[in-house]
Amino acid sequence: MIPVDPAYLPVSALEVPRFAGIASLMRLPIRHPDTPDSAEIGFFGVPFDGATTNRPGARHGPRALRDASTMIRMVNQATRAAPFHTARCADFGDATVNLTDIAQTLELVETQVAKMKSGGVVPFMLGGDHLMTLPVLRALAKDGPLGFVLFDAHTDLFDGYFGGVKYTHGTPFRRAVEEGLLDPARMVMIGIRGTTYDGEDRAFAAASGIRIIPIEEFRARGPEDVMAEARAILGDGPAYLSFDIDGIDPALAPGTGTPEIGGFSTFEAQQLVRALDGANIVGSDLVEVAPPFDPSGTTAWIGASILFEILCVTANATARAHGRAPVICDAIPEGKS
Repeated sequence: MIPVDPAYLPVSALEVPRFAGIASLMRLPIRHPDTPDSAEIGFFGVPFDGATTNRPGARHGPRALRDASTMIRMVNQATRAAPFHTARCADFGDATVNLTDIAQTLELVETQVAKMKSGGVVPFMLGGDHLMTLPVLRALAKDGPLGFVLFDAHTDLFDGYFGGVKYTHGTPFRRAVEEGLLDPARMVMIGIRGTTYDGEDRAFAAASGIRIIPIEEFRARGPEDVMAEARAILGDGPAYLSFDIDGIDPALAPGTGTPEIGGFSTFEAQQLVRALDGANIVGSDLVEVAPPFDPSGTTAWIGASILFEILCVTANATARAHGRAPVICDAIPEGKS
């Protein structure tokens, strides 16, 4: 068990109200990527939506997620996971971006993630549009391609938009496969749905060996069966977890740029992420929260809640990578209470 360092524990709402103080992610301490010190998991925002192909707004996602996340407490009652006691977590602020230059933004984000990785910090990105996953993968996959699990309404496997533009939020995983960042045999995409263009993305997936589980198949099989297959696909090697908020049904989470009806319920999303406990997660993200489309703030709160679920499995994987057992909260009894 890791010695609990009070400097890496969130501010408790039993001591300071949630609406007071600096709204860091989950009320964690703030660090700088140039001086990662002893943090093991680092949240960082990428306030960029210059690669969207329709409705912008995800540039405001990191700030909304931070504000909503002040509601998060210490322990997952369902799994009894205690991520802040399992791994040292911190908020590393926002990556520098250039809203007028996609190529430079990709370089800037990759540089920040590379600094975090060199300091032994597992990166956890708050988007921003989904193209911003690509520079994170570029920084993490220097030693070889990663496995990949995606919860999303869309594959983001298209080749290009608007006459051949290669870098949009609909193309990052096509580029990642082409660049050797992801291993197609260890990729699974869950919840894909909605209308499409011409099937080009699905044809690329089939030719490459990428497993796509449409929402209809997920509904027929259920979370437990689907995630058993997903875990088998990922295997024991290093893997990246990406969650697009548009995977959630827009009746529940309307604050996103490309909504598709018929998505996951919030509880199904929790079940899916929890089933990844034990996987070798080396990086994560949650993207495409666009607060302007949901003045209620519900989408951001759903996003913050899913962030916590992802953190639980990421913290457990980080502890195991360091030869430690994850911390389980014994104050939460098993079974009936």
